[in-house]
Amino acid sequence: MQEETKEILESKSIKKLGNGLIISIVLISILAGAFSGFAGGVYATKSKLFGLNSQTNTPAVLNAETKADQQKQDSVQSSPNTVDVIKKASAAVVSVIISEDINKYNSFSSPFFFDPFFQNQQQPNTTPQYKETGAGSGFFVSSDGLIMTNKHVVASTSAKFTVVTASGKRYDATVLALDPLSDLAIIKVNITGATYLKLADSSKIQIGQKVIAIGNSLGEYSNTVTTGIISGIGRTITAGGAGTSETLEGVIQTDAAINPGNSGGPLLNEYGEVIGVNTAMAQQGQSVGFAIPSNDASKALQSYKKYGRIVRAYLGIRYVLINAQIQQQNNLSVDHGAWIITGLDDFGSPVSGVAPGSAADKAGLKDGDIITAVNSVKIDDSHSLAGLIRQYNPGDTVTLDVVRDKQNIKIKVVLSESK
Repeated sequence: MQEETKEILESKSIKKLGNGLIISIVLISILAGAFSGFAGGVYATKSKLFGLNSQTNTPAVLNAETKADQQKQDSVQSSPNTVDVIKKASAAVVSVIISEDINKYNSFSSPFFFDPFFQNQQQPNTTPQYKETGAGSGFFVSSDGLIMTNKHVVASTSAKFTVVTASGKRYDATVLALDPLSDLAIIKVNITGATYLKLADSSKIQIGQKVIAIGNSLGEYSNTVTTGIISGIGRTITAGGAGTSETLEGVIQTDAAINPGNSGGPLLNEYGEVIGVNTAMAQQGQSVGFAIPSNDASKALQSYKKYGRIVRAYLGIRYVLINAQIQQQNNLSVDHGAWIITGLDDFGSPVSGVAPGSAADKAGLKDGDIITAVNSVKIDDSHSLAGLIRQYNPGDTVTLDVVRDKQNIKIKVVLSESK
């Protein structure tokens, strides 16, 4: 059953854009070997229109324009020094190294090295022999060693993880929590006094805002810095890699170069504050990268500190976000909202769009219902259902505006916890 922010797909990871273009979105950690499967913005001061100073005999309006222009220059000059911002932020960014026991794959029973003629009869070596097989990025979110990264970087239950700091020191890392609905994870190393980054309010970001990305580019060039702007807000992408695929809603799009190995690294504003966690890139396009908003990361961190795990509110439906095209094709009464739809199980049989026993099921939601608002907040391009539900905690009661058989009704739902 699809959850609000995640859908596991068996097909290739694709996202169809409004103009009909299909692109592949890939998660950006590095996988290698047998397991393979941002200096910030430069401010250009506006040149004075007339090049006159206050002592020149000019009309008052020109003097006023000159003074206003000078104030703009003063404002620009008081902006943070980009080099200093990057230097400070880089100290908090780490490389996350993934190591697997290669003996598990080199034995005669390994599905990767199976000998159909049984010529390889030696007994497998049971002594673990770990080899670096992948890499990603992360950043400290507290001085006592808590690190935020991507879930897909540390999802392996058989791997060992090593954190390499900007100074080159190596630490064994422990995975503390994986986000059940988003591509986020929290890991920890035994360190005190670590330089850490502040999580900014991502709801205040704007398209065109200058950003900085830092990460372990290509798994080889640690603390690589790239710059750009925010190209889009509230994107929905289906990203995949290493045999998995997931749908992420409300992500940030940027043209700052996001490369393999950047997974889990920070996307910063001009003050060095985290506004996103880099997670994916468009495979066919240039400078089309995506980051999970920092508000999601902040909520995950708060949840871990309170519960010892990342707790997310869960509604329990499979749905399609409605736009004008979907409305027209399906003769729907509204052009926005989340339309609960029937899906197919692994055997191709129909399965309800409402998960049995879920919060939605207990509240009486049905296939074909269209949820148009959550607590009076309209579901649209700027407010996805997943994003709205993420603002609440398990046990919270929300009121949904629902269109059922072209009639407007209200349904109260007590949100449960995503497992």
